[in-house]
Amino acid sequence: MTIALWTVNSLLALAFLAAGGMKVSRKKDDLVKAGMGWAETYSDTNVKLIGLAEVVGAIGLVLPFALDIAPVLTPIAAVCLAIIMAGAVATHMRRHESPAGAGMLAAVSVVSAVIGFIVVL
Repeated sequence: MTIALWTVNSLLALAFLAAGGMKVSRKKDDLVKAGMGWAETYSDTNVKLIGLAEVVGAIGLVLPFALDIAPVLTPIAAVCLAIIMAGAVATHMRRHESPAGAGMLAAVSVVSAVIGFIVVL
């Protein structure tokens, strides 16, 4: 199960680092032009905070378990990312956009949390 957790969390962390890093490093207008139409309904600060939460969550998926310091934080980070992605799904549905990407990340985050709690506890 540990190998499964590392595999899922590594891929999930890469996805959230990329997505969150882009939100943190780019201006809101650039994100909208790049196809993230949802960003126009939020302030620049909110978009940056969402990106920051994704980056911190990605770090939380890997670092506590890798360092064996409070490894229970790894599945907790996955739960928090699933909650963020549930909000993303709701936003995309409200805007009549496809929630497929956010829904997939939410589902994989839930899988990560379940495997993480099995391994850690």
